[in-house]
Amino acid sequence: MTTNTKKRDNLTITYIGGGSRGWAWNLMSDLALEPALSGRVKLYDIETEAALANEKIGNMVSARPDTVGKWKYETSPSLETALEGADFVVISILPGSFEEMASDVHAPEEYGIYQSVGDTAGPGGLLRALRTIPMFETIARAICETCPAAWVINYTNPMALCVRTLYEVFPGIKAFGCCHEVFGTQKLLAMVAREELGAQDATRKDIEVNVLGINHFTWLDRASYRGTDLFPAYAAFADRHFSEGYEGAEGGSWLNSWFASAERVKFDLFRRFGLIAAAGDRHLAEFMPPWYLKDPATVASWKFSLTPVSWRIENARKLREKSARLASGAEPFILASSGEEGVGQIKALLGLGSILTNVNLPNHGQIEGLPAKAVVETNAVFSGDSVRPVLAGFLPSSIHGHVARHVANHETILAAALTHDARAAFPAFLNDPLMTATPAEAEKLYAKMIAATSRHFADWKV
Repeated sequence: MTTNTKKRDNLTITYIGGGSRGWAWNLMSDLALEPALSGRVKLYDIETEAALANEKIGNMVSARPDTVGKWKYETSPSLETALEGADFVVISILPGSFEEMASDVHAPEEYGIYQSVGDTAGPGGLLRALRTIPMFETIARAICETCPAAWVINYTNPMALCVRTLYEVFPGIKAFGCCHEVFGTQKLLAMVAREELGAQDATRKDIEVNVLGINHFTWLDRASYRGTDLFPAYAAFADRHFSEGYEGAEGGSWLNSWFASAERVKFDLFRRFGLIAAAGDRHLAEFMPPWYLKDPATVASWKFSLTPVSWRIENARKLREKSARLASGAEPFILASSGEEGVGQIKALLGLGSILTNVNLPNHGQIEGLPAKAVVETNAVFSGDSVRPVLAGFLPSSIHGHVARHVANHETILAAALTHDARAAFPAFLNDPLMTATPAEAEKLYAKMIAATSRHFADWKV
């Protein structure tokens, strides 16, 4: 195998999307703070200048005396060159332009369909998936041909379909998808333990949970703090805070942050279904009928936000400016743990201990009642060259139907994208729970959204 547990000081990590101004900087910081690993990071990005800037930033960080993990960053001219010799492959890409994302998110508003994120579910999530799947098909084939034994860590959305594509194209791949949404719910549960149990020192790491569902639509049927069942405490907490909401678990208020919420959607779902919804309210709302997304006023009443793509465009501009300052040394790079578990997962796969965490993997029975091969999110044990999903059980029928609907849509979208047949994805467009337009209106909307991202569908049936 490529991932030799003795090769901890000469690793090769390939970063696809190496010009990233978010995940890449997180990885740099986490690698710099980890003394047990070193090697090189090969950056590949279709925006070469962005990757070159990160090469400068990464090597400057590595040269600092307070950096204990030493890495050489280098930009690769092609995907195949980047993958040569890779022990680990990280994928974090933006599939398409912000202008195309603007269509994903905002075009449906003409028909009264609102989306808070638009990258996983809803009409926008579907269009993004159609663009993304062929890109992951190319990546999967290149990994199969160049570094088939490498471990692949995906951070790109739509998470489930990205990982599903990797395995469909290269069944022997060793890939998993990482998402921090469950971490946020664990932080909320730590606050529950503080408020309801008097456990003032409770942290996310103290919260043990059983995770089951699909990415961004995950659920907990067990949660405990140091052996104490948290469900009764959560029920009391949710009832007390339901009307006004609760904003103590994460920084910022929903009124001044596009990404914050007051957890009211979570609390409502718990009161309706009896399980703890384990993702951010902005994501959870998109998987349900438009209970929470009927219109902007309804969204505001549930105390979360519709994130406009105009903000993302402006934020990207600011991050480009920050990248230039970091690369020139005009702004210091602040070393701090990102809170992500990617480096910990790498260590465990190299034989440096083991960890239990939530990941996205094909279903091999870890969730009963969902199809085999469907990518589901559960806990898994990471240890030497192994990721073993934990048997999570089954979702109650009241929730299973909602989840199964999205899994069925995933399979329809995947088949359409792999055969370059946009028309074949339209049934999933109609079947999405946010789709309140008539079939005739949906046809017009679908055609408009396909046209807005047409450069990706030049050889497709449309």
